[in-house]
Amino acid sequence: MVLLLFSLLIILPTIFSWGTVAEKNFNLKICDGISGKLFSGIFCLTVFLNILSFFTGFTIYLEILIFFIGLFFFIKNHTYKDFLCFFKKTNLLFYVFALICIFCASFYPFILDHFGYYVPTIKWLREFGLVKGISNLDLTLGQMSSWHILQSGFSHLSDPFLRINLILLIAYLIYIFETKRWLHLSFVPAMLLFSQSPSPDLPAFIFSLIIINEILGKTKINSSLLAFGIFAFTIKPTMIWLPLFIIIMMIIEKKISLKAILPGFLIFGIYIIKNLWVFGYPLFPMALFDLNLPWKPNPEIMKMSSEYALLKTYDAQYSLQQIAHFSFQEKITNWLFLQGIKSVFNIGLIIFLLFYGIFSFIKKEKIHLILFLSLVTKSILIILFSAQYRFFLDVFPIIILAVLYSENLRKISFTVCAVGSLLVLSFFINPQILRILIPSFRLGNTMGKFEIIQFYKPSEYQPTDFESFKIGNVKVNVSKKYPFNFETPVPAISESFMFNYKNFGISPQLIDSKNLKRGFIWKKLSNQEKKELDNAIKTIQSNYQQEN
Repeated sequence: MVLLLFSLLIILPTIFSWGTVAEKNFNLKICDGISGKLFSGIFCLTVFLNILSFFTGFTIYLEILIFFIGLFFFIKNHTYKDFLCFFKKTNLLFYVFALICIFCASFYPFILDHFGYYVPTIKWLREFGLVKGISNLDLTLGQMSSWHILQSGFSHLSDPFLRINLILLIAYLIYIFETKRWLHLSFVPAMLLFSQSPSPDLPAFIFSLIIINEILGKTKINSSLLAFGIFAFTIKPTMIWLPLFIIIMMIIEKKISLKAILPGFLIFGIYIIKNLWVFGYPLFPMALFDLNLPWKPNPEIMKMSSEYALLKTYDAQYSLQQIAHFSFQEKITNWLFLQGIKSVFNIGLIIFLLFYGIFSFIKKEKIHLILFLSLVTKSILIILFSAQYRFFLDVFPIIILAVLYSENLRKISFTVCAVGSLLVLSFFINPQILRILIPSFRLGNTMGKFEIIQFYKPSEYQPTDFESFKIGNVKVNVSKKYPFNFETPVPAISESFMFNYKNFGISPQLIDSKNLKRGFIWKKLSNQEKKELDNAIKTIQSNYQQEN
């Protein structure tokens, strides 16, 4: 906790200063106050690092430069006075909730994507920046979320434990206490579950809640809100409903213009170029708008990814053959009534949408009708591609906020936040409680227990052993008896990919055998490469046989 507090003391003033510069020079503001400058700073730094990542990795010297620039303007422009003023005058409960956030962030990461996606992505960004065709090495790396690009910029000195979500959560708390929109406190306990990892879900939730809150508060819809909406989409593409909602509102209110949409579409342009560079298609993970780039992923790998997404839709409770023979009615009912907790979210989505639809038509306010249609559009798209409950979790808090926005729920919100936070803390301290209460919630099995060392530094898992194999002109590192890459040195792949390469008769190869930064393509295995791959697979299999 001590080191996390140290990170907060360094990073918050830095991004606040960058945000002040962004608001002054680019008129970029999502909301007023200290929190508005913090969010603008996050936006500005993320865009800056996105552009920079095309050309270089993020070294410790870059991180020092970011701090130097931020702290220079923090002192020179006397912005520290406004910054410190909030902390002097704010409610004591702010510090109580902030301390709970810090404590929760000190626990072990437990989201599986942390080990198979977040950390490997950040390692590549730190060492090389964006690498062309990296999805040929590991399709998952083709995502390269903007949020991980930001995290990579702070991953050497100030936040080596990758707790950037804690920074955002504290900024969100500042926003709540500044605006006194207490209903938002009700969402904090659920957000604590995302504080141990740089999960893109948290910034997607928070930015969408803030934007909808500002629009409900009669804030004028302008270019900044659209830019932030598209920014949230680049962090988590399942947020497609947010820019859609803002654009429709701008059209209806006759505020659409080239000047209004230009900042947002510049952000969208960077996102598309980034996807084309690392993935080969404009929109990850879909093989749409094919430009026939030579580094696009192998069609068989893309097909396998689609099949996996279909299996995940039904929580792998049915085989592909069974799913293929479902009637339309069976597809719906089997998805709604999956075994375990996921059916609760699936049924809950339908109930919430139906309720909000009725609410919107009764209110007859265009903002609610457009928001409802935007959320329905997003839900339909998710159901068509991969109806995993985690892809529509944002729908629940948005509907709650929209329906209860005008209600004075200060006492209830404080109570929900306090009780909910204590409940989440009890799960972290003793994960066995969660395993007993919700046995189908698999992430409960990956939660680590509380350790005294957390009062000094957050808990983190040690790197796993790995082995290196050469296939063609590329040498890959594979974790030993562990399904994810995690801290394995790049270029690293999961052991399962080795079997996939053999099944499809392909392998990733360097475009330039002497320069990893030049990127990857895929090619058919030669006879020699088949032998090298077979030997690698035998070694992997023997590791498990020795264990038995």
